[in-house]
Amino acid sequence: MVMGPIYQSLVKKIEQNLSPVYYRVKDESHKHEGHAGHDGHGESHFRVEIVSPIFENMSRIDRQRRVYSLFKEELDSRIHALSLKLKSPNE
Repeated sequence: MVMGPIYQSLVKKIEQNLSPVYYRVKDESHKHEGHAGHDGHGESHFRVEIVSPIFENMSRIDRQRRVYSLFKEELDSRIHALSLKLKSPNE
């Protein structure tokens, strides 16, 4: 399965900036066809799970802020919805 440029950008940013021990990026845009924020081009709704030591001793809000700032360009352009599950390896 070939993944689009937004998916590839998210994966690259996760790998280069968050030192993940595990991550999963899932494009769920197809589930939102016909809903607000879906323009028919796809890559608008993502579910992201990341386990990283960077998240150790960070609050849930700080973890989300870190990831939102990392994905700012994609959120400002194509991503309408982003579901995050962010954990440290000890959780």
